[in-house]
Amino acid sequence: MLLSAACAAFVVPSLGGGARLAAHASPPLSGQQPAPAFGEQPSSRDQAHPPWAVAPPHRMSSQRSGLITMKGKKGGKPKGDNKFKAGGKKQQGQQEKKSVKDSRMAEQTKSFIYTILKLTKALPDGSRTLIKNINLCFFPGAKIGLVGLNGAGKSTLMKIMAGVDTEYDGECTPAPWASVGYLAQEPELDGATVQESIDAGVAQGRATLQQFEQLSAKVCEPLSDEEMEEALSELGRVQETIEAQDLWELDRTVERAMQQLRCPPPEADVTTLSGGERRRVALARLLLEGHDLLLLDEPTNHLDAQSVAWLQSYLEGFKGTVVAITHDRYFLEKSCGWILELERGEGKPFEGNYAEWLEQKAEAMRQERKADSRLQKTLQSELEWVRSSAKARQTKSKARLARYEEMLDAPQKEELSHSASIYIPPGPRLGKQVVEAKGVRKGFGERTLIDGLTFSLPPGGIVGVVGPNGAGKTTLVRMLTGEQAPDEGELVVGESVKMICVDQSRESLQGDNSVFEELSAGLDTITLGTQEVSSRAYCSWFGFTGQAQQKPLSKLSGGERNRVQLAKVLKSGGNVLLLDEPTNDLDVDTLRSLEEAIGAFAGSAVIVSHDRWFLDRVCDHTLAFDAAGGADFFEGSISDYDAWRARRHDSGEDCATSAAG
Repeated sequence: MLLSAACAAFVVPSLGGGARLAAHASPPLSGQQPAPAFGEQPSSRDQAHPPWAVAPPHRMSSQRSGLITMKGKKGGKPKGDNKFKAGGKKQQGQQEKKSVKDSRMAEQTKSFIYTILKLTKALPDGSRTLIKNINLCFFPGAKIGLVGLNGAGKSTLMKIMAGVDTEYDGECTPAPWASVGYLAQEPELDGATVQESIDAGVAQGRATLQQFEQLSAKVCEPLSDEEMEEALSELGRVQETIEAQDLWELDRTVERAMQQLRCPPPEADVTTLSGGERRRVALARLLLEGHDLLLLDEPTNHLDAQSVAWLQSYLEGFKGTVVAITHDRYFLEKSCGWILELERGEGKPFEGNYAEWLEQKAEAMRQERKADSRLQKTLQSELEWVRSSAKARQTKSKARLARYEEMLDAPQKEELSHSASIYIPPGPRLGKQVVEAKGVRKGFGERTLIDGLTFSLPPGGIVGVVGPNGAGKTTLVRMLTGEQAPDEGELVVGESVKMICVDQSRESLQGDNSVFEELSAGLDTITLGTQEVSSRAYCSWFGFTGQAQQKPLSKLSGGERNRVQLAKVLKSGGNVLLLDEPTNDLDVDTLRSLEEAIGAFAGSAVIVSHDRWFLDRVCDHTLAFDAAGGADFFEGSISDYDAWRARRHDSGEDCATSAAG
């Protein structure tokens, strides 16, 4: 276990993207009441509540005793909480009732690891309220997926819970005994090397082991009876801590975490790491720190399938509480028992995983008789796919060209007020030859990334490229664009091919421009293939309507920047798409729109992604790299490929790929 089994902590705000909230390991001494056990059922008075409860309004109070409260700089006091004037029996009675309610609230919240009361958060310029009067309580052991549109306030809520953002109204309170760890989208790393940064997360554990060695040496020295009794007592307490936190295997645990998360070499300079490498190091360090509550902002970004599977397994055994923002719907499906949706500033909890949340959301919309027929249709489509068999999912690709022709004849797209409806304009007609690799080899120095790659992408084919980090997926994209060349072999791109590429860097966006200026270049119309459309309508197709079109790029969230990048590149029109991790930071609604757009696209696409749900939805071919430079090219989805590999493994046949994902 990487987790501290007994940990009492006082939470303090921490600066920087990779905030860590100070923890003080202190197992309960004999005779003391221990902190609530992670994952255990609440006491009988709380069993009427789910593992993650919305605090009822009548239990809300701005003044609570016995709790450490992180208050905003605006005072942290909910609006409308008026002070009572002195004098008068009525006021005295009200004060007494309030005191009773406060005491009751303090007692009830002892079982929660985190409590949010009347939380309101507005943008600094006051133009919009992101979070409106949210009340939530979390029991230990709850696993919660936080979802919502890009810009809905998901990362903001997480920063508030972590103590990084203190400009808010209301109260956000971790339990006094709880240690909170936070993985930011762009974490900062301590130390000069990867190993030093990782070691910072286990410094307390190493100090405990060193203390044990010192005490063990001390009891071997000549001591008085009183000194010996004191030293043995202290040695026993330290040993209990070591065993509770599984520190005897600390070095092995560190090594395993770094290996499973594909961290860079221990001696690597942290200042030279890519964004993905920094996130993997920060995640490993965070898990090793042994927190009671983990706040994870897109934890699966830049993780290959094996690392995601290991993270899911780790969190399944983790006894603490997890709140995760993620676009990875398989992760939401397998790792989360609750879904918290941020919609129009409100926090809406659903019990169940992603598929169950879809069911509940669809039912809630029917009950409320909402008029948004498009969103209901999207939800129904998602539900039907979730319920369908693998064989039924395969038939989807056969109807792609027909749907594309229907789309060309369809009327102008309707402007949407709430979400993206992505449209990929058509490019020139594809010839018979699209992309063909013949014995391609590519390496750097003594390391061979790609060895003997051979495949042929047919017209209209959508191939998902998977494999471990560093296996050569992005290198393949760079060879296809001509940025790099094969060392051996031949990579042929058809004469009719017009490629457009969306890479991971997002470096082409100009920070001073507004969304509208970046996409329209100041023009009223945009040319998409052979058509001209209103620039403002085009922005709205990607979820930017009204004032959102005037937002500076520097003020956008990660998902919003990704949407702008997609809109900017796709408008040029091409018949072969190269998408390198296109789903990073996108909200689930935008992902569905992107899936629909790719499904309606008449051309071909090469998609590098670790999002297996996304690949299963859109790809009819799979190119799976392994760590040794080999690759399988398979006709079918990633799930079909996995099933094929399993059958070959069971039959004892060799399989070229040892680690796809």
